[in-house]
Amino acid sequence: MSVIPKLLTVALLTCLSLAAHGEKLRIVTEPWAPYVYDDNGAMRGLDYETTVIVFHRLGVDVEWQFLPWKRCLAMLEQGHADGALDIFHSHDRDALLLYPSEPLSEVEFVLFYANERPYPAQTLDDLRGRTVGTSPGYLYGTEFTDSSLFTREPAPSHEANFGKLLLGRIDLLITDRRVGQHVIKQLGLEDKVSQAPLVVSRQQQFLAVRRGAGMDLLVQRFAAELKRFKQEPAYTVLSAKYGGLHAKNAAITAPERTVEQQESSAR
Repeated sequence: MSVIPKLLTVALLTCLSLAAHGEKLRIVTEPWAPYVYDDNGAMRGLDYETTVIVFHRLGVDVEWQFLPWKRCLAMLEQGHADGALDIFHSHDRDALLLYPSEPLSEVEFVLFYANERPYPAQTLDDLRGRTVGTSPGYLYGTEFTDSSLFTREPAPSHEANFGKLLLGRIDLLITDRRVGQHVIKQLGLEDKVSQAPLVVSRQQQFLAVRRGAGMDLLVQRFAAELKRFKQEPAYTVLSAKYGGLHAKNAAITAPERTVEQQESSAR
């Protein structure tokens, strides 16, 4: 038997083994709209719906659970979860997790500020002496994380960070561009919050699974099917639904009166 049929056979046996024992892949994630979120009891999002389609094509049943991100990581480390959706690649986790060669999406971390207190930062040096709202467990890049120019202040949710921003308790907040735009729209803050020009960092997001029997082959099949799906019109429609086609050009700009423009347990 050649190598490819052998790989397919082992991967198939892995899936059949899960089914025979009535087991499902236990995938954990944190709400991270518009990539994955709970919409009145229904799970939605670009990366969630993409992953559901790919696993369906592979014949793999999945059990989903929403948890705070640090709890998601703890579940993986303790063996209580099989994988995590929308996780960044970290070499510190290579001994624990397997990552497909194909990412689900790319995160672009940017800064947002209140229009009443404009801080349109173009470099990290522009943040000198400021307080920036962050989210626990997220990786924003070593330059941002290690900088002593400004203070980082965590909040329990993205909504809480925007609330602190409007109250003047923080000067800016950092989050993904699409996530920030989604929260701004949900909270009706389009006229109150603007995006700074600075792109702090970019990170690819993956569906990663714990190392185990057959998981390496499952990851290979997932990557191949994901890449195939991304080339289909259905993915183009799904991406457009969640702002994927114009995200980088959809920056929320400040009104004319304003100036022109993670720790080891990280996402």
